[in-house]
Amino acid sequence: MCAILQYPPELLFTICEYIYAAGLPPSEYASSLDPLAIGEFGAPTALPSSMPPPNWSEPEARKTLSNLCLVNHAWYEAAKPWLWHKIEVRLPRSWLALLDEITTDTEDDEKAALAVKESIQAATHAALASSAVRTGASSDEDAARKWKESIMESLSGPDGSIPPELLTPPASRDSSPRRIRPKSKSPARWKIMKTISDAVQNVMDLTEPGVYVPRLHDPRPGRFVRHLDFNHFRTIGMRRSVEDTATSRFVTGERVEAFLKELPNLTAFGATEYMDGALSLPVLNELLLRGSASRGGGRPTRGRGIVTEDPEEEDRERRRECKDLQAMDLTGCVSAVFVSALTEFVNTHLLQEDEQSSGSDDESRRQIRRARARFMQEEPLTFPGLQRLGLRGVKSIQSRILTPFVLAFPSLTHLDLSATRVAPELLTALRGSTVRLHSLALARCVHLTGSCIRDFLVYAPAAAQIRELTLYGDQTFPSPLTTDDLMEIMSSAPCFTSGELTYLDLSSAPVTKELLVDVCKPQPKLRSLGLSYIPDLELNVIAQFLKSKAVNVEVLTLVQTSPDLDWGRVGPGAPRGSAQQAMMALHTQIIGPLCTPPYMSTLRSQAVVIPPYPTRLRVIELSAPALAALGAGAASWRIIRSKGGRGWYVDTASGWVGAGLQRNLPKAHPFRVQMCRLADANGNVNSGIGWHARKMEVLHGCGMLGREDGLYGAVSFAYQG
Repeated sequence: MCAILQYPPELLFTICEYIYAAGLPPSEYASSLDPLAIGEFGAPTALPSSMPPPNWSEPEARKTLSNLCLVNHAWYEAAKPWLWHKIEVRLPRSWLALLDEITTDTEDDEKAALAVKESIQAATHAALASSAVRTGASSDEDAARKWKESIMESLSGPDGSIPPELLTPPASRDSSPRRIRPKSKSPARWKIMKTISDAVQNVMDLTEPGVYVPRLHDPRPGRFVRHLDFNHFRTIGMRRSVEDTATSRFVTGERVEAFLKELPNLTAFGATEYMDGALSLPVLNELLLRGSASRGGGRPTRGRGIVTEDPEEEDRERRRECKDLQAMDLTGCVSAVFVSALTEFVNTHLLQEDEQSSGSDDESRRQIRRARARFMQEEPLTFPGLQRLGLRGVKSIQSRILTPFVLAFPSLTHLDLSATRVAPELLTALRGSTVRLHSLALARCVHLTGSCIRDFLVYAPAAAQIRELTLYGDQTFPSPLTTDDLMEIMSSAPCFTSGELTYLDLSSAPVTKELLVDVCKPQPKLRSLGLSYIPDLELNVIAQFLKSKAVNVEVLTLVQTSPDLDWGRVGPGAPRGSAQQAMMALHTQIIGPLCTPPYMSTLRSQAVVIPPYPTRLRVIELSAPALAALGAGAASWRIIRSKGGRGWYVDTASGWVGAGLQRNLPKAHPFRVQMCRLADANGNVNSGIGWHARKMEVLHGCGMLGREDGLYGAVSFAYQG
């Protein structure tokens, strides 16, 4: 124990940082594409790795950090920031407990003034201790009183960020009814602590230069939080009536706003349809108008020509000290509250409209609006800090609102616009922007045309570095691309000709043999390929493409693709065969040629060198009738179903083990045992089980090859559409 106490705090902090990082998913390049294995299997020797797992599970990493907090105070101080680094709200009661732990009652002046008083006393003691260390003199009451008066005088200046009513004791305030004191918003707790610490240091620099005063210790953990999401939040099963659900919500806009005000270092935020009613305009302001967005970029600030007092200036001052949001996921948010809030946010901050003032607006409000409009024309508001944006399923936002909203993020690398009302004008505007996308999702976008997608992928600098691309469509919302569009895209688009694609989905697009075999360039890094809902594409053409140009594909989707598999299709010229013939075609044309090494004779006396497998294919997604026709599978190939309607035909004996992809793993191998266990579950699995995600992972930046659970996982792997 004594030896541990001698370690510097920086070393303990770094150890805890590595423990936290051990629970994070690997990057898209190092992902094994397989579900995470839970258990003691050792450490991986190389990445990708299916077994041993590439990272700890998050509960395991959190438990390790919690145990370190119990060692001693030094380990507690080192592990606490990483325990609060990522918050996932799961249950309503845990959300209320988080509110009590992090937020303070800023509406109660008595409590706020008491917090300021306690902070000033603590700062006074710290200053006296620092002064006594240098001079050797003992502190007395007179010295403490003088220090307190100096600190109060510094805080009471014209530039002070703490309201004067919070600096005076409640008992000394004038209670006369004739004196009306306007109610001001109390600053966040971390802002109060920082202001008082700065004031103490300034006083020390004037009286005793060169003496450092330690900053106040803030017991609230809000400053440690970097990640907040409601992916696992549910109220189902709590036996609440419809009236309780409508009138007594747990996650409200006021609570989320108060919570966000205490998180100055928040960089990732995720919301879902279960709490989108709390995404009000003040919440969007707290999320987006922080960091650089409040320091300039089209926002009128002091000294820039506005002489009228702006009531939002205090909030802007506070947000300037916050970090920029880097990732935001709003998957499935369609509530009327959210739609109205986002519309008002765009109209207020992004659209250059000539607002018609009503007669009830006073002159100061009209001056502020005119000044803001003038500055927006000179310097439009942008959010350069946000790099990853997920808007999948945000169907209620009109394109006239969606377009300026997306264009306000000039540094995007990950963008998910699947199942939205995105219009061709947005892709046209992105061609001249500073955006450089690495991952793009445009699945089931009914308002897009084939020509606008073609022009964007071929000519836009923003699309030149794309590594993950999904243009998924199905029978309900087919792809708008034509054969000519696909030919130009495959032959000229930089993302196709560079060979850097790792994820590609062209489901329901008119892909032909000529496009795959003759036009498309080799894709050596492609790992997951979607070719579903292409009924006229032959299986042997797909096999030829994988064998010659995409040998590293591990996951292939063939839902209702090829006349060989769609034996139930009706219509002119539609072949009709049996389910047995379809499964024979799958094994003889896809699995046999692509997943079996070439035959060679072992009768010769020289040493036998086993030839490599033709491709890395090991997972095939099929339709529900096709999976039913497969029965129990063949050899090591088993059916693994998701929690929803999707299912995959998986080679359970193939996985990333050791330093590479291995096949023919023994039956007792832990990875094969785990895959067989998932197959035996028959869909009774968590929402994170599956392959070839339909949703982009944006909060950690893993893109289309990332893995999620909760509601995000259900959208990625469970939902059929």
